[in-house]
Amino acid sequence: MALVFMSSCRVFNPSEMFKTPRNFSYDEFQSTVKEYVIRPYDKIKMTVYTNKGFQLVDMEEKIQMNQYLPEYLVDKDGMVKLPVLGKVKIDGLTVEQTEKLLETKYAQFFRDPFVIVSVTNRRIFVFSNGAEKGNVVTMDNRNFTLIEALAKVGGMTSFSKAYRIKLIRGDLSNPKVFLIDISSIDDLKKANLVLQANDIIYVETRPKYASRFVNELSPYLAMLTSILLVYSLFAK
Repeated sequence: MALVFMSSCRVFNPSEMFKTPRNFSYDEFQSTVKEYVIRPYDKIKMTVYTNKGFQLVDMEEKIQMNQYLPEYLVDKDGMVKLPVLGKVKIDGLTVEQTEKLLETKYAQFFRDPFVIVSVTNRRIFVFSNGAEKGNVVTMDNRNFTLIEALAKVGGMTSFSKAYRIKLIRGDLSNPKVFLIDISSIDDLKKANLVLQANDIIYVETRPKYASRFVNELSPYLAMLTSILLVYSLFAK
């Protein structure tokens, strides 16, 4: 019975998520990307000042009021619809590149425009101990890395596999899946990558066969014990 149960992953690891085939071909990282890149379905807030913001005495107050500004959604084609300009393609640009692009475009309408852009829906989903522990983490800086995300959720457990961390990115109907190893310093240099909004981080875990085996069999053992007890009483 033990061998039968052990051979079934669905019995002993039913909560496992994002399982890939044995010979699955993982995607390769672009090592040149070191800053956050705007993607479709990101939401941005934008503030435009004239004269490079120099003559705005209350500029700090206006920046603090940024939370009340409207949000603009980056469509699936990478375009965002903005006041005056209409649709502008910003997919694939960093926040700084987007600000410079918009300053150039707004220069047709304003004198020395100064643009501030922020991405407002930057969050990721971290499963640091398989499916047992999930967290929604807000990305609080532009270059938010995998190591920061894991630190935010308290690191990993003794059952977590530091050499098998899956990063799932993009459209869930056709996502990119990356396999990351941070078990050594050499691997860490390649793994401290900048995350994107809505990334899913899944740290695989070692199966807890012993405890799950006991949990699965304990009801049957209890039933068998009861039957034997009743039988022993009547047998007398």
